[in-house]
Amino acid sequence: MSSAAWHARIECGDEIGAGFLVSARRILTCAHVVQWSETTAVTVTFPGRRELGELAATVAVRGSWQGGDSAPGDVAVLELDREVSIAPAEFALPGAERGPSSPELVAYGFPEGYEEGALAVYRAVRGPLIADEWVQLEAVAAHGQPLAGGFSGAAVALDGRVVGMVTQIAGEPEVRVGRMLPTQVLARYWPELGERVPTPDHDPDAVRRLYTLVRRAVSRGTGFDPNQLYRDAVGPFGPELPTGGFASLGAAAGYVQWEVPGAEAVTRFADLLQELLNAPSARPAATPSWSPIVVEIDHSGAGPEQVTVEVSAYREGHRRRVGSRRLARSAVREYVQQRIDEAFSQLSSDAEELVTFVLPREWLNEPVAHWERGAEDSTPLGCAYPLVVVDRSRHRSGGLRHQLAKKWQKLDSCPGARLHRVDCGTTERPPSLRRRLREDDADLAGFSFPPATARPHFEAGLNSPVPVLVWSRTGCGDIRHEGPCSGKVFLDRLAASVAGVRPSELPRHVMELREAADADEDPDAHWAKHVQLLWDDPRCFPEPAASLHSPVA
Repeated sequence: MSSAAWHARIECGDEIGAGFLVSARRILTCAHVVQWSETTAVTVTFPGRRELGELAATVAVRGSWQGGDSAPGDVAVLELDREVSIAPAEFALPGAERGPSSPELVAYGFPEGYEEGALAVYRAVRGPLIADEWVQLEAVAAHGQPLAGGFSGAAVALDGRVVGMVTQIAGEPEVRVGRMLPTQVLARYWPELGERVPTPDHDPDAVRRLYTLVRRAVSRGTGFDPNQLYRDAVGPFGPELPTGGFASLGAAAGYVQWEVPGAEAVTRFADLLQELLNAPSARPAATPSWSPIVVEIDHSGAGPEQVTVEVSAYREGHRRRVGSRRLARSAVREYVQQRIDEAFSQLSSDAEELVTFVLPREWLNEPVAHWERGAEDSTPLGCAYPLVVVDRSRHRSGGLRHQLAKKWQKLDSCPGARLHRVDCGTTERPPSLRRRLREDDADLAGFSFPPATARPHFEAGLNSPVPVLVWSRTGCGDIRHEGPCSGKVFLDRLAASVAGVRPSELPRHVMELREAADADEDPDAHWAKHVQLLWDDPRCFPEPAASLHSPVA
C-alpha cells in the first residue's frame, strides 16, 4: 500500500480540487472546492487506491470562508459515507516548513489533464503569517508544475508529513506563487485537528487527555461555559479572551493549545474540565450518559442479498471497532448477536449501554428489537437492552446532525416529551407536515402507520430535525380511511405512556414497554408489542479518536 494513499481528489459539480485523509472517514480540503455541496454531490477518489472507486461525502465542518480569494477560513472537513482502510496523513512539527534551510515542499494536486494527479515543488517564504492566516509559497524552479487549478485543498508536505494546505493559487501559469494555511491555522478552524498535530511545547499525553475530556463533555451535553473555562485556565494575567469568545469547548481547547504560551494552561484546562465532569451536577438530573453499541448495516454493492455489517462501541467518546464483515442477509442476525456480546467488553463497568442499529431507510421497519439475544438465550434484544434505530442517511448528514445537536441541548431541560401525532386519514401533504414539525419545534413524532404505508409522510419526519420518531411496525396499512384503527389506538396509548418522560429517557422507557408486552398473557395483542423507536442524539456519537497512525496516538 502506498504511503501517499491518503491524497484525495475532490469533485463537486464543476469544481475539482484536492484533499487529504486525516482519519478513517474525514478529509480536509478547501471550503471553496465544495461551495456548491448543498445542491451538488461531493465525490472523493484516492488515486493511490483506485480499487476503492468513487466515495460519496458530505461537508461536516466549514470554516469562516464567505467567498472571495482572500477571505479567511477557507477550510472544510468532509465525512465519507464509510471508513476506508488507508493510513491517514501524518503531520510535521508546526513551523517546520520555514526552517533555516528553506526545505522543499511537495503539493499533490489535480490540474487539468492529470486525473491521477501531479506534483508541484515549492518553498515557504520565511517571515510572519500574511494577515495572521497564510504562509506564502514560491516555486523552487522557473519550470515544472505550478500551483494551478486542481491544487486547492492539496496537502503541502515536508518529507511526507503535512505542514499545511494549499488555499490560493496564482491566476496565471507564469506566476509561480501561492498560499497555504499552516497546520496551526487549520486547527484554529477545526480544533479537533489539534490532537493529530504534534506541538513541541506540549506533552502528547497531555494533549490527548485534553481532547478526550472535551469529547466526554460534548457527548454528555454538559453545557459547560468554554469562555469561563478559558479564563480560569489562563488566570488573571494570561492572554485575554479573544473577541467574540469561543463557540465550543473544542475551540477553547484548541486556542489554549496553540495560542497560549507554555504547557501549564493545557494542563489546567484539562484539570478544570475533569473536576466539572466528576461533579454531581455535571449533567441534568435523570439524564443518562449513554454508551452506544452501534450496529451499522448497509448495502454491500455485491447484490441485493449481500450487506456490510459493522459493530463498534463508544467509550468516553472513543469509537472502538469490534468487527466488520460482508454477509448474506440471512447470516446477519447470528453475526450481530456474537459481536454485540463482544462489544460489551469495550464498555466501562458502569456504562449505560444503548444498542443502536444504523439502518438504510428502507430497512427501518426491520424487527431488530425482536431478534434473540443469543443462540441459547431467546430474550428479545429489545427486552434485554435499551435499543433504538437510526436512519443511516440522517446519521451521515452534517446539516441535520448540527440541527439535532442544538435541539437536544434544549431537550436536556425538558420535563417530558411532547407527542406530535401523524394520524391515519390525514389530508396533510408531506411538505405541510414538514413545516408543521418545524414550526412546532417537534421533539417526538408518533406515526399511526409504518414507513412503507405512506413513505413521503414518513420521510417528512426523517428529513426534519425531529430527534425522536415512534411507530408500530404493524400499524395501519392504509392511511386513506376514516374512523378508529389500530394505529389510532397505538398513538392514544403512546401519548399516555410517554407523558412526563424525559426525551433522554425514552430508550429505557421503551425497553420497559417491550418487556411488559413480552410478559403479557397475550403478547401479540399488547399495543406496544411492535413499537419501533428512532432516537437520534448526535452527541452520543462524537468524532472517533485520532488514528493509531497519528503522530500523537
